[in-house]
Amino acid sequence: AAMSHRILNTSKPTLPPAPPPPPQLIHQTTPPKLGRRAAAAAVAVTIAASPALLGAVSPSARAQEASACIDGLPVTAKAFLDVSIGGEPAGRITVGLFGDAAPAGAARFLSLATGVGYRRKEFVKVVPGYVQHAGVVSYPVIPAVTDRLAAEMDAVRARCGGGGAMNAAGAVSIVVRDPSLPPPKPKLVARGGRLEIQEEQAGVVPNGTEFVIATRDSPELDASALVVGRVVAGMDVVGRIAAVATVKDNTGSAYFKVAKLIGDKRAVVAERGFNRPYTKILVTNCGILDLEQQ
Repeated sequence: AAMSHRILNTSKPTLPPAPPPPPQLIHQTTPPKLGRRAAAAAVAVTIAASPALLGAVSPSARAQEASACIDGLPVTAKAFLDVSIGGEPAGRITVGLFGDAAPAGAARFLSLATGVGYRRKEFVKVVPGYVQHAGVVSYPVIPAVTDRLAAEMDAVRARCGGGGAMNAAGAVSIVVRDPSLPPPKPKLVARGGRLEIQEEQAGVVPNGTEFVIATRDSPELDASALVVGRVVAGMDVVGRIAAVATVKDNTGSAYFKVAKLIGDKRAVVAERGFNRPYTKILVTNCGILDLEQQ
């Protein structure tokens, strides 16, 4: 009977008291030990994430400084380029040339803007950062000239601080190296039993007559183009050129990469056509202006 009472008397069971809640503990984990490479990588990431620790200047600040420097260079001469797009007049671009800062480059551009140099020649490349004119193919490649232009390129860069985008928006530059190729890199080579440093540059050196007009700050041109002037009027015309539809750049395609890797000539031919405008963009007339003219 006693056992029966214990089994049936379950209306108010007696439960054991609930355990107290665990105390709020702050978990302190010991950081894992890093290897030498991982530790070095972590330090590099920390430094890169904190440029202020090194007193670094942001790329945009450098670009602004360089742009201000380019705008401040004295204009010693002016040239004009009358442009047509698809056979219709698009307007005039007036270029102020830096005869003091880049005398050889400015003189070369000025000489090609007179006579039949740039006249009836086309803009052959339109990319997001700049538009490129084909120059005068009939001019021979003269190493002494291109070497002097390259030396002036270094001088202009040094004059404007040495670290910014010399090819700021509106800058007019003569192509000294092919801008579609990577900038030259020092390479250590063995020659005649001695180690020598030479610059590795693929492709053919341009003849120093092509020119580009930057539509925005384009530091990617700094290693290939000498700033010889800036657009002082007609930037709206440059904008119309930049808006022309072009052949799609397909260098990122896997098929193109494989074709280029195995040396397929079709890839080389196709690459020459990338970024070419579908519509003919022509310099119909060009020449020299007085400094007071626009």
